[in-house]
Amino acid sequence: MKQIEVQIMGQSYLLGCPEGGEPQLREAVERVDAAMCKIRDAGKVKARDRIAVLASLNLAFDLVQREAAPAPAPPPAPAAAPAGSAEDDARAAQLVQRLDQALAGDGHLL
Repeated sequence: MKQIEVQIMGQSYLLGCPEGGEPQLREAVERVDAAMCKIRDAGKVKARDRIAVLASLNLAFDLVQREAAPAPAPPPAPAAAPAGSAEDDARAAQLVQRLDQALAGDGHLL
């Protein structure tokens, strides 16, 4: 197993990494670092261990929400109706509703 050195909140960590998994591990490190720095920079929490727990809870909460969200509907077939038809209006309304759902609620604990 390969080992890589990463930085989280300015502190170095040596992590084991399976072959071919380095891009995903680095992405995970970036997400954890960003989540922890956001909490630290908000100034509400100072202790590194508490920041880590809150960041992990926020990331896990986001994951649970994504898993609980209904799967996106397949894209509609191309419309044969002329522009401005009732079918186009219905599709536009459906798209706006899906966008509202995707953007609704912050979903963060902090």
